[in-house]
Amino acid sequence: MIDGLGVAGWGVGGIEAEAAMLGQPMSMVLPGVVGFKLTGKLRDGVTATDLVLTVTQMLRKHGVVGKFVEFYGEGMGQLPLADRATIANMSPEYGATMGFFPVDHVTLQYLKLTGRSDETVSMIEEYLRANKMFVDYNEPEQERSYSSYLQLDLADVEPCISGPKRPHDRVPLKDMKADWHACLENQVGFKGFAVPKQEQDKVAKFSFHGQPAELKHGSVVIAAITSCTNTSNPSVMLGAGLVAKKACELGLEVKPWVKTSLAPGSGVVTKYLQQSGLQKYLNQQGFHIVGYGCTTCIGNSGDLDESVATAITENDIVAAAVLSGNRNFEGRVHPLTRANYLASPPLVVAYALAGTVDIDFEKEPIGTGKDGKGVYFKDIWPSNEEIAEVVQSSVLPDMFKSTYEAITKGNPMWNQLSVPTSTLYSWDPNSTYIHEPPYFKNMTMEPPGPHGVKDAYCLLNFGDSITTDHISPAGSIHKDSPAAKYLLERGVDRKDFNSYGSRRGNDEVMARGTFANIRIVNKLLNGEVGPKTVHIPTGEKLYVFDAAMRYKAAGHETIVLAGAEYGSGSSRDWAAKGPMLLGVKAVIAKSFERIHRSNLVGMGIIPLCFKPGEDADTLGLAGHERYTINLPNKVSEIRPGQDITVTTDTGKSFTCTVRFDTEVELAYFDHGGILPYVIRNLIKQ
Repeated sequence: MIDGLGVAGWGVGGIEAEAAMLGQPMSMVLPGVVGFKLTGKLRDGVTATDLVLTVTQMLRKHGVVGKFVEFYGEGMGQLPLADRATIANMSPEYGATMGFFPVDHVTLQYLKLTGRSDETVSMIEEYLRANKMFVDYNEPEQERSYSSYLQLDLADVEPCISGPKRPHDRVPLKDMKADWHACLENQVGFKGFAVPKQEQDKVAKFSFHGQPAELKHGSVVIAAITSCTNTSNPSVMLGAGLVAKKACELGLEVKPWVKTSLAPGSGVVTKYLQQSGLQKYLNQQGFHIVGYGCTTCIGNSGDLDESVATAITENDIVAAAVLSGNRNFEGRVHPLTRANYLASPPLVVAYALAGTVDIDFEKEPIGTGKDGKGVYFKDIWPSNEEIAEVVQSSVLPDMFKSTYEAITKGNPMWNQLSVPTSTLYSWDPNSTYIHEPPYFKNMTMEPPGPHGVKDAYCLLNFGDSITTDHISPAGSIHKDSPAAKYLLERGVDRKDFNSYGSRRGNDEVMARGTFANIRIVNKLLNGEVGPKTVHIPTGEKLYVFDAAMRYKAAGHETIVLAGAEYGSGSSRDWAAKGPMLLGVKAVIAKSFERIHRSNLVGMGIIPLCFKPGEDADTLGLAGHERYTINLPNKVSEIRPGQDITVTTDTGKSFTCTVRFDTEVELAYFDHGGILPYVIRNLIKQ
């Protein structure tokens, strides 16, 4: 988000961050810079979220992995800082290293609003002007040179949502009903659920705490205003409050079986929602503040009511979640919501009131008002003017000052924690949350040297867009999974399983959670969906962890085959640590997402890319073969980006590019990964 403020910075993987903490510099290939010109201004009723989803779709299509994106043009001057931060925050979704907005008068206004002194702000302006880094719209626009160019007229942006399974699958609001029906019909994929024609109008009737209730395909069961992307942006947060207020006044209310929640990205949000008097209307519609930080967006939505969960599973309903988050990958939001749509906070409230995504907001009423007449979308949607008025009167500098001042003081619970005084961490062998990982076991001072791969089995064979959520889910731990078995054996009750995200300090849980996403599609299973694979030597179908352990016990190495954009989504270090602990030695994919590729290198796993136009299917690889990857024995004989040959026991041979992108990454590989490399260097000092 800081890139929205003109502060250049980008996210790195947890593995690189650990190495940087230990004094290791970051290495990267000099990035291309994409110039994204903005003109015009947003139309009335169009939100920052609509703009973000449009930008995300354009940049994903353009292809910006590993690149910087810089926004410029007079349209930028029309964008409030919070909207810029919302766009910058979505850079992992469009794949860029960063989405950067240079400093202009809007940035300076924001610094004043958030309590910075006049002296500080004028010093910043003087410094940037002197260094020709300040954008002044009164001066003639200079032509800048970029690696490639994109342009968007803000007036062309229309209300939209994204889904049902990927952030860049944008759907204009006016097309949503038709798109939903197409998704029900289409074969299983990013835009398909393959629901048979005769099943599409099915109604599941059930009793919700004594009152009659019903669910259909597309019924909304989770509506969450969540995620840092949108919940720190005053215009969309206060917009949501205005939608709730208008709905209350007209007599609409959210059905009680829709699980609603509000998790702001900052304590300031609570202050301005209360100041504006809008929080009470959000509460009336069920959007109570549940906490601050990652909730539904990362899968921490908690269980659905048992009656709702039973109605979904027994009737095989494609239920929907609508959230203002930035990621909606399969299996991430909730195991029982197969359709997950990203939407602006005011749209989350609108969909919660409608109770379904199967609606045309222009033509169909959202509900019936207290006067018995239909209430339409346009009746509850605030104008930009109404929103601006509330922002002006409710978002005040003192709110930021008082919130920021309290940050370093902590809270009573945090301050009362007892902290051991020893230099080394004292591991508790009984803890199921924090466990000593095996990364440095049997480590010698001499680097192991580079390794090829010999006669490896294929552990999994994937298609495109396998995300870090597929590889290492952060959400709930399924009751029949290897991780659940591990916890039960250690006396942890099912109600205390918590999530994978909360147990990431325990390698035993996380290794068992690797490739444990309930919606993962592995081609070795011939169309079956779920966290299992085929153990090639025996043909048995096993959980991925159990198959990996069987290969390891027999002394067999394994590899993973994948399509394009492997490792997109959150920068999750466990998506590389987990496969390493399972014994995966290489991943062969059509393309990698930036952070995930560097995380694989950091854990000593070889990332390889098929040649353009080739993949496992075109090469006739089924994943039942055994793979040998020939690499030189000396690291000095390997060059970044060189071609190497992969052979199979079925007589096939093909060329891949080895994706060690810098000499530094080759040094990490020589040492078996970045952590052993850093430790050896620290000991030498």
